[in-house]
Amino acid sequence: MAPLGDAEKPPVVCAGAVIRDRAGRLLLVRRGREPGAGRWSLPGGRVEPGETPAAAAAREVAEETGLAVEIGELLATVPIGSYVVHDFAATVVGGALRAGDDATEVRWCSLEDAQLLPLTDNLLDELRRMGVT
Repeated sequence: MAPLGDAEKPPVVCAGAVIRDRAGRLLLVRRGREPGAGRWSLPGGRVEPGETPAAAAAREVAEETGLAVEIGELLATVPIGSYVVHDFAATVVGGALRAGDDATEVRWCSLEDAQLLPLTDNLLDELRRMGVT
């Protein structure tokens, strides 16, 4: 059997969370590593072996933001290059907001404010497609 070529590698499975506060602001993190280093995005990252995407989303939020979340419905599955990202709705249930792990900054912002930030590619379009307005 021939080895898989680069084009035939399975995608890297990731998970993220769409988190809004009571004022309707969105939680964003500034990525400290590639892909998208220096750009703002949803908290999230790779699904570890034996982990569900929902569990990965909760873990990544805790690592990157210091917040504990309850994971809700799957909002979208988005292919991004060699990645496939499962984005879930999530609600904060505890913790204290702080940047951690590979996030250099973390902040709540309105969608209007988010449009002024250097965002990861197509983030606003995907948020709109998920019904986040």
